[in-house]
Amino acid sequence: MNGEPCGPCDAGRLVALLTNAGRTVAVAESLTGGSVTDAIVAVSGASRCLRGSVVAYATDLKAGLLGVPQELIDRHGAVSPQVAAAMASGVRERLGADYGIGTTGVAGPALQDGQPPGTYHVAVEGPWGGEVVSIRPEVGTPSSRPGVRDAARDAALALALRRAAHDLHGTGHHGTDLHGTDLHGTDLHGTDHHAPPH
Repeated sequence: MNGEPCGPCDAGRLVALLTNAGRTVAVAESLTGGSVTDAIVAVSGASRCLRGSVVAYATDLKAGLLGVPQELIDRHGAVSPQVAAAMASGVRERLGADYGIGTTGVAGPALQDGQPPGTYHVAVEGPWGGEVVSIRPEVGTPSSRPGVRDAARDAALALALRRAAHDLHGTGHHGTDLHGTDLHGTDLHGTDHHAPPH
């Protein structure tokens, strides 16, 4: 997992890791529109670990389908690390998976809630806690819709792989964003949890 994230590569590794450990994953997508799930199901044997996915593109569906608290959306906005984390937690719970992945962001071309295109937040929630990685480009930074969505997809898969490897084998390291800056993520639960899985 050195260098830039590789979505198809990380999807294959994630499927192998979860399958070998007897663990499962579910995905909640907004910005990525199903591409994270598509990368996973492209891997042979994905049915052994993928529980399912929800594409909650409309803000009201994040609350209605995934259980994201409306007050959280009202306070932080639909494009926020808090909502990404709640999406991951909600899909994990509602689809009965060991790990949940959540994505939200702004593909552009217009700003959303004052946030520039290229902003995205990806989250993973697992038996021992969760992490969020956030990318916030400066206003005016060139971006394309496909490029932003692909970057968010790859970041989500890289984070899921890193988190699962850390949880299941005590391995994995911090990822790298497109500019080479270490991404340590935002652990919205404080420190990593090592409580028994629930």
